[in-house]
Amino acid sequence: MGYSITSNYAGEHAGQYIAAALNSAKSLEYLTVLENVKYKRNITKVANSGMIVDATCDFTDAGTLTLTERVLNPKELQINVDLCKKDLLADWQAAQMSAGAHNRDMSGDFAAFVISHLSDTIADHVETNIWDGNGANPGQFDGMNLNFNGDAPTESDNSGGAGTAYTSSNIDENLGIISAAIPAAVWGKEDLYIYLGTAAYRLYIENQANAGFQNLYSMNDQFTPMYNGIKLAVCPGIPADQMHAAQKSNLFFGTDLVSDTTEIRMLDMSALDGSDNVRVVAKFTGGTQHAQAGDIVRMN
Repeated sequence: MGYSITSNYAGEHAGQYIAAALNSAKSLEYLTVLENVKYKRNITKVANSGMIVDATCDFTDAGTLTLTERVLNPKELQINVDLCKKDLLADWQAAQMSAGAHNRDMSGDFAAFVISHLSDTIADHVETNIWDGNGANPGQFDGMNLNFNGDAPTESDNSGGAGTAYTSSNIDENLGIISAAIPAAVWGKEDLYIYLGTAAYRLYIENQANAGFQNLYSMNDQFTPMYNGIKLAVCPGIPADQMHAAQKSNLFFGTDLVSDTTEIRMLDMSALDGSDNVRVVAKFTGGTQHAQAGDIVRMN
């Protein structure tokens, strides 16, 4: 029995699928996501000084208001891949049919099943690039670390000096160091987070459990990871032995989910070259930026 698959998704429908894939990148929970950025998005920074003075009867101009802009420029990315239909059908059988059943009745959801194979790839790639991507490299967009390097925020060495590996014994001390470096104007903001990777968070849990806090040996969904009142944002894409402290409203991810270049195309190659391959194309955009560098603390 042969199967022919030719599906084209473009515009809104492709955007819905790619949005789901992008949203699987956990870091986006803790960033300000800007959609429909077709080319560039200017992020305006506002700074003022000397604006409040003693009251008088006259209008007296005082102080300065400075507006500067930082540009978020999402990069166009794509996936071009040949997938073996035979392997896909085997996976579909395992997922959808009881043991020993023959593959005789494939539903119309098979195309969606094929496309879903790309979801984890997109999500993992976006998660990694959000923090450590470099748009000069093929298939990557500029991540937060590269942006930070271009406009260095407040920096703080980790315990024992830059590059010291985190352990369950010193993770608490390192959290204290980055916490102490947070500017007073940012401290206490509702959307303030300490951003750390999975490895560092695991050490934090171990540290807190050993100290007997929150009964972390049997923690549940009610547990909110915090350090001295600051929420922790667990972002798998952050490299090991690295932390950042910032407001969610100060870190941005930009993408275009409804652009004409957002698309997913599937083509069954059997009718063209007799092969058992399904050719899949996915296109999307991604990019990061921050606004006020002076309100960000980095430790790496």
